[in-house]
Amino acid sequence: MTARGRFITFEGPEGSGKSTQLRLLGERLRNAGRDVLETQEPGGTPIGTQIRHVLLDAKNRELCPTAELLLMFASRAQNVDQAILPALSAGRTVLSDRFTDSTLVYQGVGRGLGAEVVYELDRIACRGLVPDLTLVIDIDAETGLARARRRSLRTEDPETRMEEQEVGFHRRVREAYRQLAADEPRRVRLIDGSQTREAVAEQVWQAVEPL
Repeated sequence: MTARGRFITFEGPEGSGKSTQLRLLGERLRNAGRDVLETQEPGGTPIGTQIRHVLLDAKNRELCPTAELLLMFASRAQNVDQAILPALSAGRTVLSDRFTDSTLVYQGVGRGLGAEVVYELDRIACRGLVPDLTLVIDIDAETGLARARRRSLRTEDPETRMEEQEVGFHRRVREAYRQLAADEPRRVRLIDGSQTREAVAEQVWQAVEPL
């Protein structure tokens, strides 16, 4: 019987560099002989990608917080069933760019919907799946937003709906991530995202290597 693979998630505010760090870790694990699946949320599957366009398109200003929350979990449920659980069952290492922790801090705290509803939907959509390790790339809201906006200028189809939220929203998100790391220190590791890309990658590796 194949041993269950490891599930590692990357979290952080907009512009934290988490997506870059996920790719760097994926390369390092493959070079070490690991079979790796990289996925993202929202997204990860063809259906999830369609939902992602609705969620992140800046034109959808009328999307209400509850609909946003439900769409996040619709994408996640599809990703869990179609991609993540099969990969873990096959013994692969799964790296996910965001997971339920994002919904907890963005919709639960940032939008004020509360943790209870997030965890109830997680129970339905994810059926008990919890990351083995979550790496939160921490950066202050202003620096992260400046990075994210520079990135969007270089993108033909920018996904800017979240970036365009007021700065107070992004400060709440950052503080919620820091609180999560304090509440769950065994699973959630806070990594200083203001360092060089290489220094952040080394901190990521120090956290991952024991797994």
